[in-house]
Amino acid sequence: MGATDQEARVAAGGTAFTARGLTKVYGQGAGAVHALRGIDLDLPEGEFVVLLGPSGSGKSTLLNILGGLDRPTAGTLHFRERDLTACSERELTAFRRQHVGFVFQFYNLIPSLNARENVALVTELVDSVMTPDEALSLVGLKDRMLHFPAELSGGEQQRVAVARAVAKRPEVLLCDEPTGALDSATGIKVLEALADVNRTLRTTTVIITHNASIAVMADRVIRFADGRIASVETNAVRKPASEVRW
Repeated sequence: MGATDQEARVAAGGTAFTARGLTKVYGQGAGAVHALRGIDLDLPEGEFVVLLGPSGSGKSTLLNILGGLDRPTAGTLHFRERDLTACSERELTAFRRQHVGFVFQFYNLIPSLNARENVALVTELVDSVMTPDEALSLVGLKDRMLHFPAELSGGEQQRVAVARAVAKRPEVLLCDEPTGALDSATGIKVLEALADVNRTLRTTTVIITHNASIAVMADRVIRFADGRIASVETNAVRKPASEVRW
């Protein structure tokens, strides 16, 4: 599904994800860890969402369930009209491949491949993709696409990771601490790239961060505490990454 279809979904005011009573428990008995405690959440199509909260509050668990990497213990999760909690492992794999891009704190680039080749690994797996050159241009790396990871700064490597994630035109982009290993200058460049992807492709974008100042960039800010949603706030105006303070 291409960007035009996603733009239509955003314009129609649809909902990308609907969670009801989402619960995740690791282990059993006295040693059980309650990572999520009955999450109710609606994420509209095309929004830029920031998840805030201390370590262990449930943010990463929710992100993994949204992306089909993990399953809830109880509750339901729908992606549009599709019940992800009823999907088989094969169906979840297809969901991830067709609809979701992931960006993590560590870049996971292959050292022996240049930037273009790292992005091309993804474009070979799915239909309706950008070329590696298009994806790298979108994140501001048009002139660095033949460089190897060792020849790129941390921020540039993370932008290659963003390009790799968005080259298949995902309708959902899930980012776990994408600036956690970066200084302020390079982190801001990565945030600018993520904002450009959200604006250009209208990709529903969810970012986990410990940096509360990133919240000014969001349409919606969700704060977690002890496996629960503590608050949901919306910003009337989204600010650019240049106004984020480390």
